[in-house]
Amino acid sequence: MENHGDTMELKVNELLKEVKLDYSASFTKLVDETVSDIERAIDTVPTDFQVTASLAPGFVRDVGADKVEFKFKKPVSVAIGGSYSIQSVAKPDVHVDLLVRMPKECFHEKDYLNHRYHAKRCLYLCVIKKYLKSSSFDKVEWSSFQNEARKPILVVYRAAKSAEVPGFCVRIIPTATSLFNVSKLNLSRNNVRAVNKEGGDPQPTPKYNCSILEDMFIEDNSDFLKKTFSGWKELGDALILLKVWARQRSSLYVQDCLNGYLISIILSYLASENQINKPMKAMQIIRTTLAFIGGNLGITVVHIWKKLHFDIIFPKKERKTYKLAFPVVICDPSTHFNLAFRMSTVGFSELLDEASSTLKCLHGDGAVEQTFMTKIDYAAKYDYYVRLNLKSNSKVYAPGFCLDDECWRLYEQKVYGVLNQALGDRVNLIRVIWRNINSESSIKNGLSTLSREPMLVGISVNSVENAFRGVDIGPDADNKEEALVFRKFWGEKAELRRFKDGRIAESTVWQCEPSKRHLILKNIIEHVLLRHLSLSKENIVQIVDQLDFSLLYGSTDPISFSGNILQAFDELSKRLRQIEDIPLKIFSVQPLDSALRSTSVFPPQPHPLANESGKAPRLNPLVPSCIQPMEVMIQLEGSGNWPTDDLAIEKTKAAFLLKIGER
Repeated sequence: MENHGDTMELKVNELLKEVKLDYSASFTKLVDETVSDIERAIDTVPTDFQVTASLAPGFVRDVGADKVEFKFKKPVSVAIGGSYSIQSVAKPDVHVDLLVRMPKECFHEKDYLNHRYHAKRCLYLCVIKKYLKSSSFDKVEWSSFQNEARKPILVVYRAAKSAEVPGFCVRIIPTATSLFNVSKLNLSRNNVRAVNKEGGDPQPTPKYNCSILEDMFIEDNSDFLKKTFSGWKELGDALILLKVWARQRSSLYVQDCLNGYLISIILSYLASENQINKPMKAMQIIRTTLAFIGGNLGITVVHIWKKLHFDIIFPKKERKTYKLAFPVVICDPSTHFNLAFRMSTVGFSELLDEASSTLKCLHGDGAVEQTFMTKIDYAAKYDYYVRLNLKSNSKVYAPGFCLDDECWRLYEQKVYGVLNQALGDRVNLIRVIWRNINSESSIKNGLSTLSREPMLVGISVNSVENAFRGVDIGPDADNKEEALVFRKFWGEKAELRRFKDGRIAESTVWQCEPSKRHLILKNIIEHVLLRHLSLSKENIVQIVDQLDFSLLYGSTDPISFSGNILQAFDELSKRLRQIEDIPLKIFSVQPLDSALRSTSVFPPQPHPLANESGKAPRLNPLVPSCIQPMEVMIQLEGSGNWPTDDLAIEKTKAAFLLKIGER
């Protein structure tokens, strides 16, 4: 066990050499010079420069903001934050976060309403981008903060490339410290007037409010992390390794699940609770963190409150508000907003599952390779993989680009809801992710250009019996209301059927050949997406049957013989168990051949002369001269009279087989 630990530590140290950034004097100088050049460029902006919506007309229009004009004022402060400030950058993603605090003079008291803040935030960046024309910069691109389209950021690439870090860039992130009254952004308040309930009453906008609060407290949280990580090398190494772990899992390191910032907050909490301490090695910290995520973090939302409230007692009413608004609650040290407001229920479930499975993996051989060096993308993670091409699909943003949540996140929920209702207990997990931001997007042209990337759907199936069953039974015919809902959802596929037990119920039937059972899920998915989302078949790409042609033997799928093979095995088993005149009766018959598990590439085909009818069929020119056998294992009743000599045992077994063969 000690050797295993030493080997793991050696591998981890080698891995850290590959992914840990070298904060050399030359790289530090490069960062300082880049930041200084950006500050000088911002200083060249004329004082009281008049900013109007014309700088980004598409963005202002799509977020639905008005009264966005202001006079540009220079930032109150420009400071380095993020991973670089706590020396925990994980290669190859090498960027430095530059926190630019926008002055109060650029905003009005009620700019927290109706996306005015987001519009002015974008326009403030447009002005900065306009003056970043120095020869020191190679290019300046738009990106987004945590994939939130209404919160764009600037990514600045330096003209002078560094051989040490070829992909180095600086991300300019606006902040809004003390900009608005925090009470105005309470989770129960409505700050987007277009968000109303069916009766017309205003509906709370918790995600919108948290989006603004995030900018207001990002600097305070950055200082909190600096204090925790300062001088603690092993904690920084653990953070880097956890980032690598999350990045290797495509379904984790996304907007609705985990990011480096949340990982650092969880580590800081565990440090404040003395669950991790300075004598611990990086791998010990990782095990403790994964155990916390997979255990304590996943019991209930209320339990999360108990674990992550930083010793601040919340009123029950406020707890209830958070619980209703978010599936996961991780509060910042100020306790003013939920740091995990983007995390979804499915994303959280995925995180718990990955944390638990990784924790088990760390106790076995090859733990470092499997945990940190193996890429687990959608194709490897899920049994079914669906890609929805939604480019130029106006129905995505028909209700509006940004309300409380963004239209892309709402469409993710819609797709998930339809598939979850359709597939039910056929599947264990459905994961829907839409990365809707790319570096080529231009914020000025509006948000409709952000739908170029396809939506990805990953599906983990339940047991084969459930996943590939041919009939779904719905409500009884007497239950009129539920039957109506069932028929409305399934459309023409719904039919009333009488079952063997006499029950009359609504149902859907998915008829197919035995060799095509794996396509039942594909047919269900295609049917409900066409019916409820009005997508064309060309825009639904399912990675299911693309290689089925390679399994064909001539023009026939060998799997089609599986039914006959299993039927023959059942008949053989029945006859063997019925043999009476042998010393020991046959207790059980077990299949051994791959054909009996439906996994043989070329399973035996029925021989044209091997039939019980006695009729000689018309033969093909080439007829095999023998029948391909399949192995089975028979188990006899127990007896204490078996010989002990190996040769005698073999001869006794042969005698049994000869006797069985005579029957």
